[in-house]
Amino acid sequence: MGVARYIKGEKDVIEEVIYPSGIRVKPFYGPKDLEEVGFDYEKDLGDPGEYPFTRSLHPLGYRSRAWTTRQYTGFGTPEETNRRFRWMISHGQTGLNVAFDLPTQMGLDSDDPRAEGEVGRVGMAVDSLRDFEVAFRDIPLDRIGTGLTINAIATVMLAMYQAVAEKFGYARDRISATPQNDILKEMIGRGAWIFPVDSAVRLVGDCIEYSVRELPRSNPVSICGYHIRESGATPAQEIAYAFEIAKTYIGNLMDRGLKPDQFVGRFSFNLNVFGNLWEQIAKFRAARKLWARILRDHYGVQQKKNLFLRGLFGGGGSGLTKAQPENNIIRGAYYALAAALSGAQTTALCSFDEAYTIPTPRAALLSLRTLEILMEEVGLRDTVDPLAGSYFIETLTKQMEEKILEEMEEVQKQGGMLQAVSSGAIQRKLAKQAYEFEKGLQRGEIVKVGVNKYISEDEEEPEVELHEYNEQWAEKQVRELKALRRSRDNRQVTRLLRQLERDAREGRNVMPTLVECCRAYATVGEMTGVFREVFGEWQEPSIL
Repeated sequence: MGVARYIKGEKDVIEEVIYPSGIRVKPFYGPKDLEEVGFDYEKDLGDPGEYPFTRSLHPLGYRSRAWTTRQYTGFGTPEETNRRFRWMISHGQTGLNVAFDLPTQMGLDSDDPRAEGEVGRVGMAVDSLRDFEVAFRDIPLDRIGTGLTINAIATVMLAMYQAVAEKFGYARDRISATPQNDILKEMIGRGAWIFPVDSAVRLVGDCIEYSVRELPRSNPVSICGYHIRESGATPAQEIAYAFEIAKTYIGNLMDRGLKPDQFVGRFSFNLNVFGNLWEQIAKFRAARKLWARILRDHYGVQQKKNLFLRGLFGGGGSGLTKAQPENNIIRGAYYALAAALSGAQTTALCSFDEAYTIPTPRAALLSLRTLEILMEEVGLRDTVDPLAGSYFIETLTKQMEEKILEEMEEVQKQGGMLQAVSSGAIQRKLAKQAYEFEKGLQRGEIVKVGVNKYISEDEEEPEVELHEYNEQWAEKQVRELKALRRSRDNRQVTRLLRQLERDAREGRNVMPTLVECCRAYATVGEMTGVFREVFGEWQEPSIL
């Protein structure tokens, strides 16, 4: 994990460079390097917009369409979040990426004792449809796509998004939502899981199956290598594990009788950008090629658009530092450059102050302007895949492809991703790697500017505007939740929750009833409580 490892010899001359994925970098590259890795133009590169899509998903790349800018936003109450949404859109943002607070992510209502102190702290508090009605007020949901960064209860949040859109008068076939809905990566890295593995994957499948049938513009899963990378994975492992997770979800849907061509075109990916520029570019180019090959050769996918690796390439939070935080502005610019040079479809950047706090409006706007400068001033939209044909980049892309395949094979030897996660094997591996990375930083073997190198002795504490948590937000949220429970039709809510329990126990897709529950103003805690009762909770394996 992290930046390139440099092994230095005498007189500070770099003798060897090894990237985190294990690739050794030569001082220079030429035609013989392409011969050695077996590079073939048609097989490995191809024209833009043509299989294997290494260069671009579209024939004209960014000349025909700019990448979508989608900054991660949301905090406090729905009212506060709505103000930030509208502010970002007014300044040029073209999509939303919603942050939820931890109680919401864990399926707890704001008045649950376990939610105390966390309501609205790291994202928007959501208890019922009323909160979505406030948060998405005056947002054109037929023109603005929305990412919902939620996993364990992605079914609930997607149902709520459909319910609010229809209440605002938008037809369900006009709305575009992307719930993250990747529970296996939560179990690997981030920890916001609730239900046992098999039941959790079933809910992922319910969400995808329902979207295929009812929400034609929505992308019902965003496989999140991003958080796997943040948890200690190398760039090659990030892609390998994401693909193995995707294969698990594909298998679940095929067991339901669906054919891959019916749903894989709706899969998206959330992938990480931080560290060495060249390794990141090679990673994304190799990933596009491999994904298309896996879908075509292993699953028989025929439709061209269904072979696309679609998604968001986001500037990684692990690359940011508390020390000398203004350096994060420069880091973010290079992360955005890497995403653009590697053909990102959608890009988001962590703001420079995120090592300290929820982004201030100024910091969020700087990140947005960074992306726009690359689009409008620097020339990233001039030609498709400007690095194509580089001896170095093409060799590195081939080597990255092999590293990804090696990591995928390791997962398959463990019985597949479902078994590897259930046993804790993946978690143990990444925990060890994250520990070794941190030790490398402390020893100075991995250079981090402003942290372990180029530190001024007289350096002053940086001035960073902190996001102030307002206790009154939580109090307001709880008051309104209690008022909602008094005003709604509680008999209808009880009837629908019982129906939801029957659906969950009898193996029916829970999404249609969830939509009805949301319309009746059932709360997040009530709907999740039904699943907790039916499925139980996952007992995490030891990673020691």
